[in-house]
Amino acid sequence: MLELTAMMNIGKEMARKLTRVGVDSSEKLIALGSKQAFLRLKEAYPQVCLVHLYALEGAVYNVAYNGLSKEKKEELKEFSDSLKAYFNAG
Repeated sequence: MLELTAMMNIGKEMARKLTRVGVDSSEKLIALGSKQAFLRLKEAYPQVCLVHLYALEGAVYNVAYNGLSKEKKEELKEFSDSLKAYFNAG
């Protein structure tokens, strides 16, 4: 089982937050996927933003978050934007 901090883009703080929402290994993050992991983070830490989602996606695919393709960033932004109504309704 690989430590979360061994993954691209995952520092100690991100690893701590992920562990608190039940994602305590690289295998779990990869199996869950960036969007579902981000959703869990957003529920527990409403201040997480789009850059966190980029970082998670990069971690899953071993790519620096700023190296994601324009198309992938647009897809992730649409996902993040779709959550705003849900989280702002509360």
